[in-house]
Amino acid sequence: MSEEILINVTPQETRVAVMQLGVVQDLHIERSSNRGIAGNVYLGRIKRVLPGMQSAFIDIGLERSAFLHVADIWENSNENAKPIEKILFEGQNLLVQVIKEPIGSKGARLTTQLSFAGRLLVFLPQEMRIGVSQRIEGVEQRDALRAKLQAILPSEHQGGYIIRTMAETKDDEHFATDIVYLDKLWSNLQTAAKTASAPQLLYQELDISLRVLRDFVCQDTTRILVDSRSTHKKMLEFAENYNADAAQLLEHYLGVRPLFDLYNIEEEIERALSKRVDLKSGGYLIIDQTEALTTVDVNTGGFVGVRNFDDTIFKTNLEATQVIARQLRLRNLGGIIICDFIDMDNLQHRDTVLEEFKKALARDHTRISVNNFSPLGLVEMTRKRTRESLAHVLCEPCPTCRGRGEVKTAQTVCYEILREIVREARQFDAREYRILASQQVIDLFLEEESQALAGLSDFIGKPISMLVESQYNQEQYDVILM
Repeated sequence: MSEEILINVTPQETRVAVMQLGVVQDLHIERSSNRGIAGNVYLGRIKRVLPGMQSAFIDIGLERSAFLHVADIWENSNENAKPIEKILFEGQNLLVQVIKEPIGSKGARLTTQLSFAGRLLVFLPQEMRIGVSQRIEGVEQRDALRAKLQAILPSEHQGGYIIRTMAETKDDEHFATDIVYLDKLWSNLQTAAKTASAPQLLYQELDISLRVLRDFVCQDTTRILVDSRSTHKKMLEFAENYNADAAQLLEHYLGVRPLFDLYNIEEEIERALSKRVDLKSGGYLIIDQTEALTTVDVNTGGFVGVRNFDDTIFKTNLEATQVIARQLRLRNLGGIIICDFIDMDNLQHRDTVLEEFKKALARDHTRISVNNFSPLGLVEMTRKRTRESLAHVLCEPCPTCRGRGEVKTAQTVCYEILREIVREARQFDAREYRILASQQVIDLFLEEESQALAGLSDFIGKPISMLVESQYNQEQYDVILM
C-alpha cells in the first residue's frame, strides 16, 4: 500500500505524519526544547548500587538519575551471571545507552549492551553473531541474508549485526554503505570516550527528520514532503550520502496553505487526544490512559446492523480491530493495554476478530505481544514503551480536576464549605466568616442552599457573607475570618 511522509517543521518542533490512502497512520512529534534521548550513549557515573533491587542508579547528566538493572548489563548476559554488587561499584564510570525515555516520575532506563541502527543493519559492537529480524520469514531467506552479509564483511571485522526487515530486497552496495556508516560512528564514539569525563554525552541519536530517512522510508513510500527549506536541504545531503533511493522521494513543499492543514492532520491530532473515537459503522471506542495501563472499550453505539445482533457485534468488533491498531500508533500508547471487545458467543467470530487484530498490529514498528481472549472476553497485550505518549507530550493534567477527568459538583463544594466553617468556628472566635468561591457555588448558596447557610449562621452565632471570586474554578474556595 503506497504511503506518503509529511514533515512539518517550526523552530520549536518537528512533526512527522505517515499517510496511507489519505489517512494518518503514524504520528511523531519532537520538540527542540525536549528532544528524546532514547538511543543516546553516555559515559555515566554510578551513584548507588542497590543489591536488594539488583539495580544501580547512574548519573548521565540529566535531572533524574537513570536506572540500570542487572539483566541489562552485557557482561552479565552469559550463563555465569553475577549479582550486581559483584560487577559495579559506586563512583565507577560506565558506558551506557538509553533504551527507554524518562516517563512520568521514572528516570531513563539504561543498558551496557550498545547497539547502533543503520538503515539495513543494527550494529552490535560487543557481539560477534549475525541475527535476522523476526519479521523476515523463511529459513532459506534468513540464511541467504546472513551469507550475503558475511561475504561483505572483512575477515578482521569486529562486532555483530542484526539484519533489519527492509534489507530483504537490497543489494551488496546498500549493505556496504551501511557497514561503512556504522563503523565510522563506532570509531568516533570510541575516540570521544577516551578523553571524556563522566557524566558526558558521547553519541546523540539522529533527530526525527533524519530518522525518517533511516527508519520510516520503505518500498511503499512514494514521496516525502518537507515544508522547511533548511530541513529539506539537510535531509537531501544525508540521503545522497547514505540513502540515495530516498533522495529521489524528497520534495520541498512550497504551498501557501500549511502542510498539515492541507491533509487535515491538525484535526486528526485533536481527535487523537479525545477519549472517544467514532467508528464509521456508528459504533465507538472509549480509550482511557492511566499510568499503569490503557483500556480500550468497544461499543456498538448507533449501529444496529442488517441481519441480527450477533452479526452487528461481529462487524463492529472487526472494524474496531483496525481502528484500535491505528490509534495505538497515533497516540503512541505503550505498556499494558486491555481491549474489551463486545462479547461474542460465536467462537468462529472470536477467532476471526483476533486474527484480524493481530494482522492490523503487525504493521506497527514497535514490538507488540498479544494474548488470546481471556475467560472474561478481554484481549490483553503489551506494546513497548520507549517514549512519552502523544497526550503526555501535548497535554498536562487539568488544574481543575487534577487529572481525575471529573470535578466535584457545586452542591458537594457547598457542603465542604459548610463543614469548613464549623471547624473554623470551633477553633477561632471571628467577628464574621466570609466565603470566597466560584459563581456556581455562590449561586447555589443564594438559592437551594440558602436555608442551610442561614441555619449555620444561627448555629455559630456569627454572620456569614459571600463574595464571588471570578478566578476560582468550581472546586476552589476560601473561608476568610473577619
